[in-house]
Amino acid sequence: MSAPEPEEKKGKDFLRTIIDQDIAAGKNDGRVETRFPPEPNGYLHIGHAKSICLNFGLAHDYNGVCHLRFDDTNPEKEETEYINAIQEDVRWLGFDWKKHLYYASDYYAHFERCARELISAGKAYVCDLSPDQVRQYRGTPTEPGKNSPNRDRTVDENMALFDKMKHGDFPEGTCILRAKIDMAHPNITMRDPALYRIKFADHPRTGSTWCIYPMYDFAHPISDAIERITHSVCTLEFEDHRPLYDWVLAHITIDCRPRQIEFARLNITFMVMSKRKLLRLVQEKHVTGWDDPRLPTICGLRRAGYTPEAIRNFCDRIGVDKTNSTVDIALLEYFIREDLNKRARRVMAVLRPLKLVIDNYPDGQTEEFAAENNPEDPSAGTRSVAFSKTVYIEQDDFREVPPKGYFRLSPGTEVRLKHAYYVTCTQVVKDAAGEIIEVHCTYDPASRGGGTTDNRKIKGTLHWVSAAHAIDAEVRLYDRLMLTANPDDAPAGQDFLANLNPRSREVLPACKIEPSVAGARPGDRYQFLRNGYFSVDPDTKESKIVFNRTVTLKDAWAKIEKNAAKK
Repeated sequence: MSAPEPEEKKGKDFLRTIIDQDIAAGKNDGRVETRFPPEPNGYLHIGHAKSICLNFGLAHDYNGVCHLRFDDTNPEKEETEYINAIQEDVRWLGFDWKKHLYYASDYYAHFERCARELISAGKAYVCDLSPDQVRQYRGTPTEPGKNSPNRDRTVDENMALFDKMKHGDFPEGTCILRAKIDMAHPNITMRDPALYRIKFADHPRTGSTWCIYPMYDFAHPISDAIERITHSVCTLEFEDHRPLYDWVLAHITIDCRPRQIEFARLNITFMVMSKRKLLRLVQEKHVTGWDDPRLPTICGLRRAGYTPEAIRNFCDRIGVDKTNSTVDIALLEYFIREDLNKRARRVMAVLRPLKLVIDNYPDGQTEEFAAENNPEDPSAGTRSVAFSKTVYIEQDDFREVPPKGYFRLSPGTEVRLKHAYYVTCTQVVKDAAGEIIEVHCTYDPASRGGGTTDNRKIKGTLHWVSAAHAIDAEVRLYDRLMLTANPDDAPAGQDFLANLNPRSREVLPACKIEPSVAGARPGDRYQFLRNGYFSVDPDTKESKIVFNRTVTLKDAWAKIEKNAAKK
């Protein structure tokens, strides 16, 4: 699947138009202050990358600041591991919050004061209904809810009950603090939503200090206001929550009124973007961890070899919209290819080696050929590639009985060994099972460097590695984790796991690579000629380099073989 060519950059998006209007109207004294507010209950994925690029990008464009704030109000699911990983991911993408690192847990005392203010004003009450009863009383989108029997408790009763909640006198699930708004409101979110609940769970930062924790919809607007955020940019699923965001700020004493604005979240074909589903993939060991290169997590993309520049360019290209849509994964792959094409060193690597012996080449002789490190970057220079009597080629580059349109090596045909010589196949050696284990050729000494005086045309050019100089490597070939463009399109009665691709990871333990990669470090990126882009994996050891395939190259022959297989 080829990616569409990028269009010219779109004009100013609706968010920047709103900010321009606010500045022109003198709001916030011309300040622009944004925030990226992840909940530390998992690793960030590329959908979060869009939000990171947007919020930090808006702050940059308007000479403002962007905060990194952890909305850590759910102690049962949050971990220090996630907090550290999120900071690493944001930094890796190229953004710096400087001194503006905050935690919602820093504001717990402030949240409590705001809750008491609402209770004192008759705007909040303690409700004894069970969670199931609360749902029953809420009504439906077409039918109004009904008031809780606890709704008319006095201020003193509610304050006393809230005190008992705080001091741990009630078990979990026995009561909550709810806003008193309107149980007949057409927006279900506004039907007396929960503000505080009881949780006897240690918090990563506050330990056992608290046993009541604010709900996200209560803590978030107050956190924004405390930090004097001007534009609270979030995804469309929070659009129905905006009236509650505004209601909270309108009924507490606070001198900042941030504006919530929603934009479309990022969905990409063949990618699972649900935190809950990603957690399940990790916990059930369908992948090797959060940084598995098949996952859309930022750490997974980093391990796969993606660059922060490619991700930022992708996020810039897709822009900001008000309507949810799905982006073709080919566009993301296009941007990583474009970026790596400019920066990745070229090397020759044989993933499935087949020995090729050049019978008329002098025994014990070695030659050196100059090869470009990157034709897109002349400053990258050249390297020397050793050549000898025996080399490795790809198994797929030889066919004893070639199909129509096959221009690689076969008996009696002549091909070019890149940078080196023309060779002609003369013999095939097989093992007892009939498998080809060795191919013999002769070479044309006059074709040194890949050309001849008679200018004969050779259609096939193969990459190769000298057997005497090759470095052993393990190569991990990653494909899309999901079989369908929409991972949720599972057969009836099955969940998204039914769409897992059983061939999404293939390990090739005995690859041969030219020696110029010796000393490669984790994160180094290369283009393996004719094979794709690859990155050195952290599993690399002194005894063996491990590579991950980042993305394939466009391969016309692969399409021919695929079409032939269908016939």
